[in-house]
Amino acid sequence: MPAADIAPLLIVTLLGVALVVLLIVWVRLPAFVALAAGSFFVGLASGMPPAEIPRAFQQGVGDTLGFIAMVIGLGTVIGKLLAESGGAAVVAGALTRALGERRLGWALMFAGFIIGLPVFFQVGLVLLAPVLFTLARQEAARTGDASPILALGIPLVAGLSAVHGLTPPHPGPLAAIERLQADIGRTLFYSLIVALPVAILSGPIFARFISRRVHVQPGGMAEQLTGAITAVRAPSLAATLTTILLPVVLMLVASLAQATLPDGAARRWVVFAGSPLVAMLTAALVALWTFGRACGFDRARLLRFAEESLPPLASVLLVVGAGGGFGRVLDASGADTAIAQAMGGLALSPLVLGWVIASLLRLAVGSATVACVTAASIMAPIALAAPHINRDLMVVAIGAGSLVASHVNDGGFWLVKEYFNMSVPQTVATWTVLETIVSIAGLAGVLVLAAVLG
Repeated sequence: MPAADIAPLLIVTLLGVALVVLLIVWVRLPAFVALAAGSFFVGLASGMPPAEIPRAFQQGVGDTLGFIAMVIGLGTVIGKLLAESGGAAVVAGALTRALGERRLGWALMFAGFIIGLPVFFQVGLVLLAPVLFTLARQEAARTGDASPILALGIPLVAGLSAVHGLTPPHPGPLAAIERLQADIGRTLFYSLIVALPVAILSGPIFARFISRRVHVQPGGMAEQLTGAITAVRAPSLAATLTTILLPVVLMLVASLAQATLPDGAARRWVVFAGSPLVAMLTAALVALWTFGRACGFDRARLLRFAEESLPPLASVLLVVGAGGGFGRVLDASGADTAIAQAMGGLALSPLVLGWVIASLLRLAVGSATVACVTAASIMAPIALAAPHINRDLMVVAIGAGSLVASHVNDGGFWLVKEYFNMSVPQTVATWTVLETIVSIAGLAGVLVLAAVLG
């Protein structure tokens, strides 16, 4: 691309991103509408033929949702069944017994980390909230501490947030994998290595500091959710862990098979079983028994649970799809080539650059998913043009950036505020700081891994 064409395209790209941010933050449009409007602006301003703009946008939406819509839907069904069956309480109870009453914060962090692998942050918080409030009430009776919510709740949301932002099959990382053409198995492996120490630092360690300085009392949500009964009989710990971890294990094994097995029937079947769609479908079918029929639910109730879990997905899928459409319009306009040429001479590490772009989008837009998808779309031409860049680690770096400094334009901010019965300043001092720790520590972990891997 001639140098004279690079600057105008970069300006158009910047204005397109700024328009999306403005429409979400100031005009208060839904994120998917803003992304669509930004896409058409970029296409028109860059000189694309008008008929090609909606075609490119639709193709981007279709390609992105074709990859992740079913995966996300199946994960949500698993999460609903997990909540209704009482499997979440089984895992948390086992961790509590294993670590002891004095390490309840660690137990809840691990519970959030494990249960958050296949489900959204919001779903994980909702299904583990009864466990949190029950344990908080027991801890208050045992120690006389009238306000143990933050000491236990901060580790829980730290575990949930770390895996939600950094690991597939969550929407942001999964969409970034598609945009950057990364390997899902390796990305999952690297993200787990980074996410666990990040969850420890932002969870039990941070909670020990902040719970002494911010004091909250249980609110109406705690009263409503304490002691809820979900099923006739709860699943066993072995059945619960097997179901939750099944898709993770299948994807890891598939990645290992691709790297070690010769081409043949065995490798093809293992890779088939470990593809995200097949792995999640397998886990969902298993969950219908382990969290369903085995727990006393009949077919009618299982169908109702599955149907109830799907409507909240609409807004998430629209945002993810529109982000993919925005990225495809950027590609079709030539902005990808302009960005690659402009960034090619910078001394800044592409991993750091991806984190910075995602962080800025997160601060402006609020949605970690929007930030992750849009940053991956912007970084895709750079990653694909440079074979030496580790695209798997770039997904994790972008995911870390998409979590920084959650504040009032983020739905998660208000969810945590309401569940923990905090004021806005208290939520900023706890949740916003926690998310920033996750983000910065996540980038540090990625850079350490990059140095080790060479």
